[in-house]
Amino acid sequence: MLAKLTDVLQGTIENKYAIPAFNVFGYEDAQAVIEAAEEMGAPVILATNKVAIQHIPIHIIGKLLVGLAEQATVPVVVHLDHGKDYETVAKAIASGYSSVMYDGSHLPFKENVRTTKEIVRMARAFGIPVEAEIGSVGYSDPSLGTGALTDPLEAKQFAEETEIDALAVAVGTLHRMEEQTAHVQFDRLHEIEQLVSVPLVMHGSTGIPDEDLKKMASTNIGKVNIGTAIRMAFGTTLRQEVNANPASFDRIDWFKRPMEAVKEEAKHKMKLLSLETYSKQPVQIK
Repeated sequence: MLAKLTDVLQGTIENKYAIPAFNVFGYEDAQAVIEAAEEMGAPVILATNKVAIQHIPIHIIGKLLVGLAEQATVPVVVHLDHGKDYETVAKAIASGYSSVMYDGSHLPFKENVRTTKEIVRMARAFGIPVEAEIGSVGYSDPSLGTGALTDPLEAKQFAEETEIDALAVAVGTLHRMEEQTAHVQFDRLHEIEQLVSVPLVMHGSTGIPDEDLKKMASTNIGKVNIGTAIRMAFGTTLRQEVNANPASFDRIDWFKRPMEAVKEEAKHKMKLLSLETYSKQPVQIK
């Protein structure tokens, strides 16, 4: 069933679990993630980043993901990840996305507040929840962008002034990490938790060691973004399939094992985030 971000985030703080947002690029990985969620009996978020919507126009991939979500037996959010401008966010809403992130973290603080408030005003008119970011999560390759850790007092002011529904913070992770070597600054995260009442969001979570990812479930992190882990699962398994079957040319056959690999990796992350306990606190879809 199609759900909103605010639907699935309710109860995450009180009941000590977090919802993963998996960056997907089309039917195969999206369907695999939904199957993982259905086997877990838990909600999930399908997110599309700028690479995905450059590859498949937003109005096309949006309708595809919404169609999959509507057929699912668990709550599924269709979420725009790192929307960079008003036009992109508006297109996502018009295409059926049930949640959007506006990322003005590259802007000066006052400009980030001003543009985020504009996005919130527009999204609220359609009943769509908004995530935004303060501080900035960088990349494992600095040429793609460097980050800045979140200042707890700025996080408080930003959340209060913009009235967003979820706040992404930078506390030590990086996007596109292939190894689990991120050092999460839990002390900084705890400071932010004391000052910000809305659910927090962790980006770049592939790089977080399993033990630290488990800790996320007991914090105010309600949403955990994961992309590289499932891309690696799909790509590595697909390479094995192609190499093992050099005469094959049917991509549907090639995709079977990669889809299974994505499903298993998604289930692994969901277990770490304590989603096995979700069935005790089911989401109420509004």
